[in-house]
Amino acid sequence: MAQKPSIPKGTRDFSPVEIAKRDYIFNIVKKHFKVFGFQPIETPSFENSDTLMGKYGDEGDRLIFKILNSGDFISKVDDVTYSSKNSKSLTPKISEKALRYDLTVPFARYVVMHQNEIDFPFKRYQIQPVWRADRPQKGRFREFYQCDADVVGANSLLQEVELIQLYDRVFTDLRLEGVSIKLNNRKILAGIAEVIGARNNLVNFTVALDKLDKIGVEGVKKEMLTKGISEQSLTKAAPLFSLTGSNTDQLATLKNFLAGSEQGRRGVEDLEYIIKAFDELGLQSTRLALDVTLARGLNYYTGTIFEVAAPLGVQMGSIGGGGRYDDLTGIFGLKNVSGVGISFGLDRIYLVLEELGLFPEALDRTLDVLCINFGEKESMTALKLADQFRKQGFKADVYPSNAKMQKQMKYANNRNVPYVILIGEKEMTANSFVVKNMTSGEQNTYSLENPNEFLNTL
Repeated sequence: MAQKPSIPKGTRDFSPVEIAKRDYIFNIVKKHFKVFGFQPIETPSFENSDTLMGKYGDEGDRLIFKILNSGDFISKVDDVTYSSKNSKSLTPKISEKALRYDLTVPFARYVVMHQNEIDFPFKRYQIQPVWRADRPQKGRFREFYQCDADVVGANSLLQEVELIQLYDRVFTDLRLEGVSIKLNNRKILAGIAEVIGARNNLVNFTVALDKLDKIGVEGVKKEMLTKGISEQSLTKAAPLFSLTGSNTDQLATLKNFLAGSEQGRRGVEDLEYIIKAFDELGLQSTRLALDVTLARGLNYYTGTIFEVAAPLGVQMGSIGGGGRYDDLTGIFGLKNVSGVGISFGLDRIYLVLEELGLFPEALDRTLDVLCINFGEKESMTALKLADQFRKQGFKADVYPSNAKMQKQMKYANNRNVPYVILIGEKEMTANSFVVKNMTSGEQNTYSLENPNEFLNTL
């Protein structure tokens, strides 16, 4: 007996209805990417391992899917390395490529390789799948799409303001209200580490802080202590874990706290500029929320960082995020090219829209009309009529065989077809066709010579 097939954990098949809903999100996001002047690029699904490794921190590196070399890769490993059973020394011998972890690092590689063809500042968008060897759970998959928009070659904070506007426009178009765009700045985090005496432990400080929403304040403190951050430092930082008040009030508190750190003060000034900009510009369906505990665990961020939270009441992780990276291209040899970008979490946005019932009902409609098949002669007439509908952009089909009427009507119901067309012997004689409304059951007759009379009712 054949074994029942399966798919890897953290991956999914998508039905026609699910594809239609995903395309609905893609199309709205892509529309606004273009309106804001971003241009599309694509990069390979896998990169050379040295392009990806070391760019996301230790935790990110562990989640990168490695691709085994082709052929007899084990034969090329020396006995000492093989017998050591050390994955760090063995992996480079048997794997030279890896599936991309995100779209940002491949984009930085693209910019360096194509720098002579690019007009800076370069605004690009990219919508492609990425892969992470993560533990699958609700809203977290091993294969998923990212929808990224980045600007490189400009260090103006106007870019951050534009990206927040872009978030707001997309979520407004998706009718997703109450979304919170959380803001922080890596300069502020560096300033905090400096003020509390943990300047040399910044990476461990931010990695632990980034887990606050998962393990809570006590869990974060415990992890920081195990990473060498002192109890005295944690006591100094404690007030920042529970900042309250308006964005302006919190910035004032931060400014006082970071008075002794030049880098920290610069981070506060950056956020002041952005928040004041939106006092003037306004937002339609989102709100800005300063969150000093927001860290985003990727090592390449250097300035403003973003994270987008779903509306209150929806149990979901972040549905978007991004930030400023001042020298990401420097790791590939192109120095002093500042960049900033954001990403939309398509799969999580999908789940939020589904939970809130925000997908348009028409997305379930894969056909506008289905022509019933009464036989060879009648089906040819139906096919000619369907072709006229298709030329005008309507989704039309003819049932492929003259099966029993009950079977064909059941098929129409299962496909959620709103109108069924009947062309039998009587209609052929009268040069007409009958349209049945599948919701009301009402039937109307139209001339085959003037099908637009029916189409104008749709």
